[in-house]
Amino acid sequence: MEENCKTTNDVSLEELKTRLAEFNRVRGWEPYHSPRNLLLALVGEVGELSEIFQWKGEVARGLPNWRPDEKEHLEEEISDVLLYLIQLADVCGLDLGKAALTKIIKNGQKYPINIATPNPSSPS
Repeated sequence: MEENCKTTNDVSLEELKTRLAEFNRVRGWEPYHSPRNLLLALVGEVGELSEIFQWKGEVARGLPNWRPDEKEHLEEEISDVLLYLIQLADVCGLDLGKAALTKIIKNGQKYPINIATPNPSSPS
């Protein structure tokens, strides 16, 4: 599987889910991937991600002052979080993409656009 990894900017959640399932299947890890265990692993990875930012203060968008090795470490930890989240949704029988889109719609209804709210990108 690792040999077949393609580099692309447009990878679907479904492809990631399929690759993860195969990765885990061939290693015999499926019995250990209960919802509880995956959630605890996810929380651990979020902790590792948080550590990266712990003492940096505010960080500019695009991370212009970060070294390449710092960005690579961040990519790895964000990827770990994403991969555990995908696996958790999968073992719970949830369609993560559909759930995320539904949540965006619900958030739009909960927080409608207010024309009185200033737009930071528009001139005053």
